[in-house]
Amino acid sequence: MKAFPDMYHDQYSRTIFGFWMYLLTDFILFGTFFAVYAVLRKSVLGGTPPDVLFELPYTLWQTLILLGSAYTIGMGGAFAHRKQASKAMLFFGITFLLGVLFLGLEGRELARFIASGNSWQNSAFLSSFFTLVGTHGAHILFGLLWMVLILISVAQDGITAQTLRRLTCMRMFWQFLNILWVFVFTIVYLMGEIQ
Repeated sequence: MKAFPDMYHDQYSRTIFGFWMYLLTDFILFGTFFAVYAVLRKSVLGGTPPDVLFELPYTLWQTLILLGSAYTIGMGGAFAHRKQASKAMLFFGITFLLGVLFLGLEGRELARFIASGNSWQNSAFLSSFFTLVGTHGAHILFGLLWMVLILISVAQDGITAQTLRRLTCMRMFWQFLNILWVFVFTIVYLMGEIQ
C-alpha cells in the first residue's frame, strides 16, 4: 500500500533529484576547498604547524557527536516515512541538539586558535583551514536553522507529502555534511598530525 498518491511520488522524485543536483554543486565547492587546503597545508610561514595546533582528541569528540547525529537523523527519517510524527520529531530534535553541540565545539576550537594568535590572516595554511572548516560550520548552522523551520511545519501540519519531501532533503543535506566532516577529519586533522 502506498503512503501517498502517485502525483506526490512524481513530485517527490523530482524534488529529490533536484536536491541531488544542489548537493553536487556543494560537493564541487568543497572539492575546491580541499584542493586548496592540500596545496597550502605546509605553507605556515613560520607560524604554528598543524601537528602543534590541532588537538586530535578534541576533534575526535566533535566527530563522534556529528556521526551520532547521522544515526539520529536516519531514525527520524525512518519514522517520518512511517508517518510517526512524534517519534520523527524526537529524533530530529536530538539531531538538532547534537548539531548545536558540534557547532559549539567547533566555534570554541576556532576561537582558541584565534586567541592564541593563529587566525586566518597569519598564513596560507590557516587561511585555507579557516575557509574549509568555517564553510562547513556555516553549512551546519544553515542545516540547524532549516531543521527548526521544518520541525515547526511538522508540528503544525503533521507528516504530509510536502513535509516528507522537506525532511528527506534535510536528511540528505545533513548526511552530506557528515560525509564532508569525515573527509575534513581525515585530510585536515589526521593528516595534519602526521605532517
